[in-house]
Amino acid sequence: MALPKKRTAKARQGKRRSHLGLRLPAIDYCPQCHSAKLAHHVCLTCGSYLGREVIEVKAKKKA
Repeated sequence: MALPKKRTAKARQGKRRSHLGLRLPAIDYCPQCHSAKLAHHVCLTCGSYLGREVIEVKAKKKA
């Protein structure tokens, strides 16, 4: 099996893997209820997307 002639420095390895870092999901705010939601997704609080109601959200149970 072939072996590398020189050891790869950690800085060089980090530059090669620079695109592998984790990113936070894109968080947007709903224009209807102003709660946080994922971008390009239906709001789970009010069920609206692009200004119209897409899904019907059940009311929260009070214990």
